Amino acid sequence: MIGLILEFRDIHKSFGEKKVLTGVSFRAEGGKAFGLLGRNGAGKTTSIRILMGVFPADSGEVLIDGKPIDYKKVGLGYLPEERGLYPKKKIIDQLVYFAELKGMRAADAVRECDRWLERLEMTEYRDKRLDVLSKGNQQKIQLITALAHDPDIIILDEPFSGLDPVNAMLLKDVVKEEIQQGKIVLFSSHQMSYIEEFCDSIAIINKGEVAITGDLAEIKRDYPRDRLAIRSAQNAAIAAAFPGRTELAENGELILRLGDPGEKMAVMKKLSESFDIDEVRVFEPSLNDIFVEYAGD
Repeated sequence: MIGLILEFRDIHKSFGEKKVLTGVSFRAEGGKAFGLLGRNGAGKTTSIRILMGVFPADSGEVLIDGKPIDYKKVGLGYLPEERGLYPKKKIIDQLVYFAELKGMRAADAVRECDRWLERLEMTEYRDKRLDVLSKGNQQKIQLITALAHDPDIIILDEPFSGLDPVNAMLLKDVVKEEIQQGKIVLFSSHQMSYIEEFCDSIAIINKGEVAITGDLAEIKRDYPRDRLAIRSAQNAAIAAAFPGRTELAENGELILRLGDPGEKMAVMKKLSESFDIDEVRVFEPSLNDIFVEYAGD
């Protein structure tokens, strides 16, 4: 299935007296990555379990292309934050077993699992037990269980946990390939840099409600464009020229607050003529800034 549209529409869920989700709504599209964000206990895991059909919502709907999701027609792949494989079992045996559970014939399962082992540079471990692998390589094996059956919707919960930079880059390439095939890729992570790199759209859940959702670039542009981000070796001199209007960001950029957004071009011109400037641009909040604003108390 290509170009699916997944919708959560006014989802409510309680466990006993505890309300966990109170009207959660968001929309994710095929061919794009979607970030489902929130602090621990905000309702992300409950939302994912409802999507996967682990348990039903009390009210509301999960829709695919405007119709209630049909799990016989829509395949889901899930990479959990906590690994769920068997440490003492041979890797190929359990990969095939999980693929068969998801509807694949044995011969097809073996072929696809071998293809993924090669793609993730894990062929040499095919006939070994899982517990001889490093944490990062175990994560790659777990990823194969999420992808081998060619799902339409891929749910990745903290996918980069335990991966070194080389394996993280390999996983990035794999995820981009799945997105290019038109699949819905749903990220749940606290590593904002990865979400910002991959996700076109996000939803931030706070205390069971969607605090903000939509296109990430548009969310950023909705913030007041009244600050400049400056990279220069002359931060002190620039700060002296604009007293009380600058602050130093964690990444070393100098943030200059404008008196009025309309003076942006004039200030940029003054900076470039008066100082040695490596870069100056309109400041936009990072996803981390947005998360702190909407997920905080």
